[in-house]
Amino acid sequence: MRTASVGTADDGTRPAAARTGLLDALAHRVILSHGWGRFAWAVAAGALGAVAMPPYGLFPALVVSLALAVWLIDGAGVGGSLRRTLLSCAGIGWAWGFGYFTAGLWWLGAAFLVEADQFAWAMPLGVLGLPAVLALFFAAGFAAARLVWSRGSGRIAALAVALASAEWLRGHLFTGFPWNTLGMALGSNLWTMQAASLVGLYGLTLLAVAIAAAPATLATGTTTRGRFAPALAALATLALLAGYGAARIPSSPDPTVAGVRLRLIQPNVPQDARFRADMRDEIVGKYLEMSDRALSPERTGISDVTHLIWPESAFPFLIQRDPQALGRIGTALPEGKQLVTGAARGREPLTRENAVFHNSILTIGPGGRIGEVYDKVHLVPFGEYLPGPLDAALRAVGLRQFVAVPGGFTAGSREGQRILAVPGLPPVAATICYEAIFPGAILPPVPDDAAPAVPGLILNLTNDAWFGDTPGPRQHFAQARLRAVEEGLPLVRDANSGISAVVDGHGRILASLPLGTEGVLDSALPQRLPGRTFYARFGDLPFALMCLAALSAALIGRSDRGGSFGQKGNRLS
Repeated sequence: MRTASVGTADDGTRPAAARTGLLDALAHRVILSHGWGRFAWAVAAGALGAVAMPPYGLFPALVVSLALAVWLIDGAGVGGSLRRTLLSCAGIGWAWGFGYFTAGLWWLGAAFLVEADQFAWAMPLGVLGLPAVLALFFAAGFAAARLVWSRGSGRIAALAVALASAEWLRGHLFTGFPWNTLGMALGSNLWTMQAASLVGLYGLTLLAVAIAAAPATLATGTTTRGRFAPALAALATLALLAGYGAARIPSSPDPTVAGVRLRLIQPNVPQDARFRADMRDEIVGKYLEMSDRALSPERTGISDVTHLIWPESAFPFLIQRDPQALGRIGTALPEGKQLVTGAARGREPLTRENAVFHNSILTIGPGGRIGEVYDKVHLVPFGEYLPGPLDAALRAVGLRQFVAVPGGFTAGSREGQRILAVPGLPPVAATICYEAIFPGAILPPVPDDAAPAVPGLILNLTNDAWFGDTPGPRQHFAQARLRAVEEGLPLVRDANSGISAVVDGHGRILASLPLGTEGVLDSALPQRLPGRTFYARFGDLPFALMCLAALSAALIGRSDRGGSFGQKGNRLS
């Protein structure tokens, strides 16, 4: 039995039931929903929020989504105990998160169909199981927000700090998975993404939630000021972000590194039976033909570029152990040219008893000489390895990781060499595949007695062919692009099936190849931005200070308004 009433407004000026606007009617319908109706509202609201993420980028969808979330929390556990209220909010948060992640990550199912005979049965685990697990972070966030909930605008701050903190935890716990973090609603627009150079992705997340949730008070504010002030403040903040971004981006292109001419190869090799070891000659031949392809009178082939870039896992065999393939590559590279490629690498001495494999980046010079090596640190659970405690049990039932390497890949040393010294290039911050989605993790940890590394570019080699022509590869590119803004470094991204691109330190796309096409991309290399960005210097410290400020605002709002919704004796307004 619901014991609270929806009646007198908090200031006594107007009965809430007298409001006749459509927005008011919607708000009160959502607030008073219960049971399966409340669950359906939450799932639908979360799914709508996913439309604000790349590749769609419709920020108003997040506004509607989070306004509904505020109203759902307003009505959760009304008149009940604190325990019942928090459980109700956690349930709403889980349902909202399940809708959000299912709508945003459905494309993961495509990977299960690449080798459908082995993995199709497990598709529900990826398409529904992963969203169900990830939604637990939003369940915790909604419940935490309710702890400091209030009737006024303070609850907007409460939701912002709670969801932003939940997103930070999602990006760090259990190896982390910060995919489609809510801040990407601001992080995919060229102007608003510039604030990431100050506060990073998680700072953008707090701002995105606060801005998008603020219009909820248009229907539930108890005074004219209470109704309109939060929405106006949100508009002003959005305008300031856009204004800062517009001012930060120069009207002229960034200068380029003298003497560097890049050629990125996007072979669009499918992840099917054609990508197997007995196709080595055809695959290496295709790479070499594309690398020497004439694009214009000025770019006639390898002789007119300085560096070739090939994507992640370019070969279905161990290139280090194939002198014939290395010889073909070395013969095709004139003196002064360098190839940077992704490749599986066996740790030497490689024996049956010591079979350790890495997902790596190699540099190869004339004569087929292998130079610098980077081994991927942040591996994809279930994609490149099976989590340790589950490994034996999962293999017992016939489950293996997607990448067919005996025993899975082994992570490289986190303190190892992530900064590659490639002849002719500035120091290279190397990342492989989804390593580029982790803010603040582009550079390796620096010992206390060492000077920080100063890279000149971010290199991201990836293979998104597993996911076909879906939103997944586009989301991946958008997140890698934001790393360039955070660090003030140009991004050179080579993807097997796209999107390959060169992006400057302001996030501007200078050259790109579309998804799902075969192509060759020639480009100069932009210089890094002068100095280091604020975020590169201080990491998530600005985000932590923003959280403290938002929490303070939520607590002040709670004390000023005399408590929170849902406690006995209080009325909804």
